[in-house]
Amino acid sequence: MLRQTFLFLSRHQKLRHWFETSSRAQQLTSRFVAGETLDDVMRVVKELQNAGTMSTLDHLGENVTTVEEAETSRRFCDEALDAIAASGLPATISIKLTQLGLDLGEDVCRRNVDALVVKAQAMGSRVEVDMEASEYVDRTLNLVQHFQREYGCMRSVLQAYLFRTDEDVRRMCALGVPIRLCKGAYKEPPEVAYPKKSDVDARYLQLAVMLLDEGAYPAMATHDPRMIDGILAHAARSGRKPHEFEFQMLYGVRRDLQQMLVKQGFRLRLYVPYGDSWYPYFMRRLAERPANAFFVARNLLRS
Repeated sequence: MLRQTFLFLSRHQKLRHWFETSSRAQQLTSRFVAGETLDDVMRVVKELQNAGTMSTLDHLGENVTTVEEAETSRRFCDEALDAIAASGLPATISIKLTQLGLDLGEDVCRRNVDALVVKAQAMGSRVEVDMEASEYVDRTLNLVQHFQREYGCMRSVLQAYLFRTDEDVRRMCALGVPIRLCKGAYKEPPEVAYPKKSDVDARYLQLAVMLLDEGAYPAMATHDPRMIDGILAHAARSGRKPHEFEFQMLYGVRRDLQQMLVKQGFRLRLYVPYGDSWYPYFMRRLAERPANAFFVARNLLRS
C-alpha cells in the first residue's frame, strides 16, 4: 500500500510543484540527490572516487514535451560528459530516452542520443540507458541495439519484474549489450509484471545468474542483502572474477552495504542524480524502500 501511494504521488503535479520550489523539501532530498548543478554532482563524484566507488551521472528529467526541451536535456548530458573527461574519473552518464525526445518521435531521440554516444565513445566512456515504463521497452531496446552496433559503448537497464525480461536478457546478451539489472520502480498492470515482491525477488536472482553466466560485464543494481549474497555465491561457483561485473546502487541508499562491497574488493558504481526536476525520482525512491520514507519522516519531525 505504501509503495502504491508513493507511485501515485510521483505523478501528482501540484505536489511536485510545491516540493521542487520548497527549500525545506530540498533539504530532505540532499540524501538522495547530489544537488542541482553540474558542479554539485562532480564534487560528489570526486568524493565517491576517493572512497573507491565509481559513478554514473543522471541529470534528472523525463517525458519532455517539446524538441527544445529535448535539446536542452541533451546539452546537460553533453556538459556532464565534458566534465567527466576533464576530471579523468571512471564515470558514465545515465539517460532516459523520453528525456531526449522519444515521445516526440524516434528521429528526435536518435539525433540527441547519437551526439552523446559519439562523445562517450571518443573519451572511452559509456552511455547507460535507463528503462522506463513497460510501454517504452521495445523502442528503448531497439535504439540501444542500434547504437551498440554502431558505437559499442552502451549499457541498457532491464527490469526483473516484467514477464518479458528473460527473453530481453537473452536477446541483449546475444548482441553483446551489457545489462544493468534492477527490480523495477514503475506501477505496472498485473498483465505485464509480477505484482508480488517474493516473485520479483526470485526472478531477479534467476536473471542475475543468467547474466553472470552469459552477460558481458553485467551490473547488478540492488540494495537487497539476499540478492547480493545470491549473486556473490553464484559468481564464486561460476568463476566470475570481481573485475568482470559490478554492483550498482543509488546515491544515499544502504551506505552500509556500499562500504561492505568496496572493502571486500568488488566493483561498485553509484547512480548519482542531480538537477531541479527531482520530484518523480525522489518519490520512486520512497516507494522502493520503506526505510527511505521513515528517514524523510524523521527529518520532517526534527525540522
